[in-house]
Amino acid sequence: MEKKMQASEAFDPTDLQRRDLSGKYLSFFLGEEEYGLEILSVQEIIGMIPITPVPRMPDYIRGVINLRGKVIPVIDLRLKFAMSSMEDTSQTCIIVVQSQGREVGVVVDKVSEVLDISCDEIEDPPAMGSDVRTDYILGIGKSQDKVRMLLDIEKALASSGDALPERPQPESQEQKDEDPGLDEVFESIAEQVA
Repeated sequence: MEKKMQASEAFDPTDLQRRDLSGKYLSFFLGEEEYGLEILSVQEIIGMIPITPVPRMPDYIRGVINLRGKVIPVIDLRLKFAMSSMEDTSQTCIIVVQSQGREVGVVVDKVSEVLDISCDEIEDPPAMGSDVRTDYILGIGKSQDKVRMLLDIEKALASSGDALPERPQPESQEQKDEDPGLDEVFESIAEQVA
């Protein structure tokens, strides 16, 4: 006799995803909030160095840096997340990550530590309704009596409307053109630097 699968017994892909999320995370702060990045996506952490502004870029793109002969775009994660800007401090640093096969610098308020987070310490992102996208959040890490947002850096750095909290919509086509995705940013920077 064939047994029918109950809805509660159905395969849940988030269970598999959560198991895959256990591992080491670099934790960092934006204001009072703590976040985590999978350590495998982190290339290096550097202190603040001079950033060369690039004209006609969205406000969250600080510019480019020369890191050992490589020109790397730098994104201010506070501004990308629609948070207020803040003056750099002695703890402000740049986390160099891989995104879309390229190196990108991400400015954060301070780096905290490397954590080993097990799958039972990771919960799914909370449901925020259909108007708020949370697909850039891998999960909520609960360890050492703290809660940390674990980020999918690829999706977090995607163009503003694709993965991040809704920002005010541009009113004209010209304003829409001013908020490119990372591919357009890289192309524009390459043209200006060449």
